[in-house]
Amino acid sequence: MKRLIPFLLALLLLTGCTGAGEEPKQYSATFLTVFDTVTTVVGRDVSEEAFTEKAQAVHDALLRYHQLFDIYNDYEGLNNLKTVNDRPGEAVKVDSAVIDLLLDCRRYYDLTGGRVNAAMGSVLYLWHEAREDGLNDIPNAYLPDEDALTEAANHASWDSILIDEENSTVTLTDPEARLDVGAIAKGWSVQRVAETAPAGLLISVGGNVCATGPKDETGTPWVVGVQNPDGGDDYLHTLYLHKGSIVTSGDYQRAYMVDGELYHHIIDPDTLYPGRLWRAVTVVCDDSGLGDALSTALFLLPMDAGQKLLDKSGAKAMWVGHDGEMYYSTGFEDLIRT
Repeated sequence: MKRLIPFLLALLLLTGCTGAGEEPKQYSATFLTVFDTVTTVVGRDVSEEAFTEKAQAVHDALLRYHQLFDIYNDYEGLNNLKTVNDRPGEAVKVDSAVIDLLLDCRRYYDLTGGRVNAAMGSVLYLWHEAREDGLNDIPNAYLPDEDALTEAANHASWDSILIDEENSTVTLTDPEARLDVGAIAKGWSVQRVAETAPAGLLISVGGNVCATGPKDETGTPWVVGVQNPDGGDDYLHTLYLHKGSIVTSGDYQRAYMVDGELYHHIIDPDTLYPGRLWRAVTVVCDDSGLGDALSTALFLLPMDAGQKLLDKSGAKAMWVGHDGEMYYSTGFEDLIRT
């Protein structure tokens, strides 16, 4: 679903203790079953069993959202977004979480001036198909047909997405329209889970890291590393995070090569091609779903326009240019540890 954007890797400063079960100890659990990426939950608890129970609850909640927002797979007894896409013209009864997500997607569309558009699924589907084919058959990798992209863009309006909150139904009034919530669903889901999870957990789902509170009772912040777009073991920075989210969008995941040029998954709605302004953008904000939307939008915007969006949203960001230079919004540097 969601783009497999750069991992914001938590620096797991594991500490031991004397006397098992006498004092909280740090544990971590890793899952590979949600949102097509690696999920890690870290926290302190009095025993591994107690922590595992909390981590499993996080996993199970994320898995439910993963299935609800999936646009590629069916699940028995479940109407999800694939069901909506497969039944244009029909009022499809869906879980209230689908309604809530789509309402936020529409709000983020307005907030970002259309840079984040969950109704642009027809365009994104063409890129998805080309990317999957290109990754599976590298010598014959190709780009989507330009005429097909232009035609698909004619079916990317929110006017064709009818959301009935009272009856909890979604209808695609345009048979060529298609929903794709990949730019938002992962962060939105992490935020919903974090709101009901115990304090003191760090939840990392691909490029989205969310802290439900400091790592211990003394208020010690988590330390989160921002990956270098060029790879390697070195971080661009490590950041302090007490509570909230750090989200990165970048050009170095979910990408493929055509004629020696890299084409990534973050599509500019103006050009219908991958955005080329930045290598990566990292956003720090209170809400993980908003962070997802902002990181995508800022990746597609010049820095001055991005700063205005940050000011409106109460978030902070760092941009990485193609020359490796890093640029910071107001207040971001206060979060840097190293």
